Amino acid sequence: MASDPDHELPALSAFERDRYRRHLILPGVGSEGQQRLKAARVLVVGAGGLGSPVALYLAAAGVGTLGLVDHDVVDLTNLQRQLLHGTRDVGRSKLASAGDRLHDVNPHVQVVSHDCWLTSANALEIMRGYDVVVDGTDNVATRYQGNDACVLLGIPNVYGSVFRFDGQASVFATPDGPCYRCLHPEPPPPDMVPNCAEGGVLGVLPGLVGTIQATETLKLLLGLGDTLAGRLLMIDAVGMEFRTVRLTRDSSCPACGTRTLTQLIDYDQFCGTPGLHAHADARVDEVAPAILRAWLATGEPLQLIDVREPTETAAGIIAGAHCLPLGTLAQALHTLPRDVRTVLVCQSGVRSARAARQLMAAGFPAVHSLAGGMLRWREG
Repeated sequence: MASDPDHELPALSAFERDRYRRHLILPGVGSEGQQRLKAARVLVVGAGGLGSPVALYLAAAGVGTLGLVDHDVVDLTNLQRQLLHGTRDVGRSKLASAGDRLHDVNPHVQVVSHDCWLTSANALEIMRGYDVVVDGTDNVATRYQGNDACVLLGIPNVYGSVFRFDGQASVFATPDGPCYRCLHPEPPPPDMVPNCAEGGVLGVLPGLVGTIQATETLKLLLGLGDTLAGRLLMIDAVGMEFRTVRLTRDSSCPACGTRTLTQLIDYDQFCGTPGLHAHADARVDEVAPAILRAWLATGEPLQLIDVREPTETAAGIIAGAHCLPLGTLAQALHTLPRDVRTVLVCQSGVRSARAARQLMAAGFPAVHSLAGGMLRWREG
């Protein structure tokens, strides 16, 4: 993954030489290695728990171009682990928040924002031209999609995942190594892979795994040491145990083995997650708390669905709301009436907008998201 020796590397300014002094005296890095980092282009998919430490450390290390893919806004519940963002950023675009933070860390780094969800329609176009892709996603469909795009484009895929107290990391899609499909040929049932919002995560764990991902990325760019390609690192934070298992390329893998997979597929259908990206850019009709109060007072026929977790709804819900955590919504769609207005509620309006898009994709005719969520509702 080291830079082409025939390609002229960008020079380092006197200011940069001072900034990266600890790298310049490091065996295996030095001036040429730092120039390679300056010339490098890395795409981080997700500006959340894993993407935060990855992007921060790569920016600090002097990676010249950092691409970020995200289409979410900062939610209060993110701040327990997503250190790219602060309290004042709640409600802002994650890309805007991340861009400000990364430029503060290192103004020499170019941050390229891809304000969208990664889909089979745009993944190849977005990833093309990057040297390394870092997987900071939190859902299986996007993980398979990113893996397949990396294999098709010949770009290493630095993988990480976290859940509760456990983490994993590896490097996939290298020329000789396995890919994510070699580890998981078939996706598990969607109800078996809850994300952090549904199952929880120890706040420091994404920092630990993300730092490992950043380390592997720098090693790939510098051509330094042995990466996790061909190995899966598993972390038990409670027992503070690290162990690795060997991975080999599956000769029957359609992506990196038989190479029969020549284009990206419908990953929502493949992973059994209908509506995950459907209507991703569709406008969600938000309803202000005052309007919802008026509807409730006049007896307007509607179903009110609170998509927060039980630990959140225990602190109080809007009278008459049906509690249905976001992670269970897809499985419950067939039980919900379609002939009345539906209003989705969460803590700040982020998850309820996601839920609204799921219902829109499923053909529900009148769907709204409570603007500002319970935070605004409690303001009166």
